[in-house]
Amino acid sequence: MAIAPLTGAKRLRELLAQPDKLVVAPGVFDGFTARLALAAGFDALYMTGAGTSISKLGWADLGMATLNDMVANASMIASLNPSVPVIADADTGYGGPVMVSRTVAQYARAGVAALHIEDQVQQKRCGHLLGKQLVDRETYYARLTAAVKTRNEIGSDMLIIARTDARQSYGFDEAVARLQGAVKCGVDVVFLEAMETEEEAAKVNEIFKGTYTFLNMVPGGTTPNMSVEKAQKLGFRIMIHPVICFQPIMEAVRKEFETLKSTGLCSKDNAAAGVKNAFNLAGLQECIALDKEAGGEAYGAVGE
Repeated sequence: MAIAPLTGAKRLRELLAQPDKLVVAPGVFDGFTARLALAAGFDALYMTGAGTSISKLGWADLGMATLNDMVANASMIASLNPSVPVIADADTGYGGPVMVSRTVAQYARAGVAALHIEDQVQQKRCGHLLGKQLVDRETYYARLTAAVKTRNEIGSDMLIIARTDARQSYGFDEAVARLQGAVKCGVDVVFLEAMETEEEAAKVNEIFKGTYTFLNMVPGGTTPNMSVEKAQKLGFRIMIHPVICFQPIMEAVRKEFETLKSTGLCSKDNAAAGVKNAFNLAGLQECIALDKEAGGEAYGAVGE
């Protein structure tokens, strides 16, 4: 009897079944950053909506990325190593209950291990920007109920994460109340965005003991910077660093472009590196080996 392959969703559930395990997922937004995170050995990856919007559309995270943009990116990232869980931003679900159902089904078929759906209006923005507008509780719960129902009906192991952005506009108590209602809708994980103190973070874990809790760590954002050790001690079960790639990439690439513009040459380190390191990161040797084992000769001298 054939053994079913380990999917990202099953692996994520296995990780969360370990009582003291904190799943740490760095933010990735394309094949390059995903490959780097996989090479670093992380247990899971997080497909950031902000990164997807910037890298695919060239625009800030203001709700411009559509379902098609997001699911295509998630599918590509999840396909690189299907056994490594990909947690993905699904914004508001991109519409009413019917559209949310379609979103969940497409994310599940794309190989996503978990997705989060929030309570912002359709014209949304990054969770750490000011001026967010929210839907009422009933609309939020309709989204979550549709998500859970669809996930169950298609027989997927994908986890549904309820995110609330209510802390900023309506206060901590309203945010907690919304997530308590979300748990009644059957979600697997609760995500209180933009907590303002470590005391609030601790309180969330006390209130939702028995439910998986989610921490979003954004440098310079509303939530105080916490180490993995601190987050684990507080009781969080999933921790994401969605924008961890942004500043390093901006600085390194900007510097290289400035060097080319001012000198007419790329930097010495860049010139010496060539492209082979990048190609090897992106599966060159595996492709050569597969072609050879299959009897092909297409890449005979490529790896030399």
